[in-house]
Amino acid sequence: QVRLVESGGGSVQAGGSLRLSCVASGDGYDDCRYDMSWYRRAPGKEREFVSSIASDPLGTITYADFAKGRFTISQDNTKQRVYLEMDNLRSDDTAMYYCRAVGCRDGTVIRVFNAWGQGTQVTVSS
Repeated sequence: QVRLVESGGGSVQAGGSLRLSCVASGDGYDDCRYDMSWYRRAPGKEREFVSSIASDPLGTITYADFAKGRFTISQDNTKQRVYLEMDNLRSDDTAMYYCRAVGCRDGTVIRVFNAWGQGTQVTVSS
């Protein structure tokens, strides 16, 4: 079973920055390289996609329109940790941010699953 643990949330004023982290782990998944993404859910709204990064050599990155130019996703060399650097935060960025992994590369084997973290709260005050 894959476990995801987020950290880095907090309260900031509009225009400020935060850096979220998410680490993946699991018994038997020590060498996995994860495809990871970030989602968020604002109060009273549906959960929405924020950004994703692939663990393959291309490292394909995707952003939601609202994240382009303000958020930056990255991974460490193990591909077991993902970061989301959020700059120029706005009040409408206030949400619970969730890390998600839908698969990993373990050598030549691709392992498929759907794992979510518990979330980390981001609050932006204007």
